[in-house]
Amino acid sequence: MPAEWEPHRATWLSWPRRRQTWPGKFEPIPQVWATLAKTLARFESVEILAGGEDVLAEARAMLGEAPNVRLHEIPTNDAWTRDHGPIFLAGPPGAPPALVDWDYNAWGGKYHPFDQDNLVPRRIAEVTGRRRFAPGVILEGGSIDVNGQGTVLAAEQCLLSPSRNPQLSRKEMERCLADYLAADHVLWLHGDLVGDDTDGHVDQLARFVAPSMVVAAVEQDPGDVNYASLRANFQRLLTMADQDGRRLEVIPLPMPRPVIYARQRLPASYANFYIANGAVIVPQFADPADEEAIAVLTPLFPGRQVIGLPAVDLVWGLGAYHCVTQQEPSASPPSGRELG
Repeated sequence: MPAEWEPHRATWLSWPRRRQTWPGKFEPIPQVWATLAKTLARFESVEILAGGEDVLAEARAMLGEAPNVRLHEIPTNDAWTRDHGPIFLAGPPGAPPALVDWDYNAWGGKYHPFDQDNLVPRRIAEVTGRRRFAPGVILEGGSIDVNGQGTVLAAEQCLLSPSRNPQLSRKEMERCLADYLAADHVLWLHGDLVGDDTDGHVDQLARFVAPSMVVAAVEQDPGDVNYASLRANFQRLLTMADQDGRRLEVIPLPMPRPVIYARQRLPASYANFYIANGAVIVPQFADPADEEAIAVLTPLFPGRQVIGLPAVDLVWGLGAYHCVTQQEPSASPPSGRELG
């Protein structure tokens, strides 16, 4: 699995359809997808799952003749492509491209139905002609982040949860990550944000931005409910090293003030950014820290435009831009390694 900053062939999205995901506030959501798709299409191809006559018609109407965007009549239950989509792999030159079809059960069976979402990787393999590897293990894409060199950040209380893989020990899960992602150095993170329904996905907490550098969400207010958990996570990262023994450089990323809707604290985090070929899409929460987050990320991505897109409506669905995207890398990576 290449690092997210390595070259993409495309970004995959799933057009929003489940109104219950944004109860009482679904109306602005399709426009969020249209804006995201058109923004990404300036930098790379965009593939959108839009199965069903009404969904397909809405997507076509809102996207118009947007260049570099292609719709697929592949049905889904929900819009979180990071978690129900495949993980695309890159191999040595000349090797047939492949993907991993992890099992999916909607974050431990929290939301039903999820049958169509669980079939998405198989259907994308059919569309793309990629080989499909099926481990028979539940893994959501937001629960991991890789540096493309053999190291993976993994969500301890998610991947090792009895509601996902009760049959697997920690060592067995580590072996699975090595076998299917060529990442045999696992750094386990713990904790989550209040309001997060994923059981601690790392894409809300800490992200690789270079092979031995991560940004990590930090809360400056000691009175905030997320303060202790994020501080402990940051301190844990400071003790960690990459696959070659290099100590991680850990850069603090601010948190916005609490985002509350319908008396519910939402999991708003700038760590849920998405790295595209020529851009980094950063969620914005109408908060003074919006500009600070962009200022932290901009020097870390030279040659890319760091673009803030509104996410106040989006996060009512309990996720942001990384949660709704899934990168398809170019066929062969410029770096990385194979495991025997």
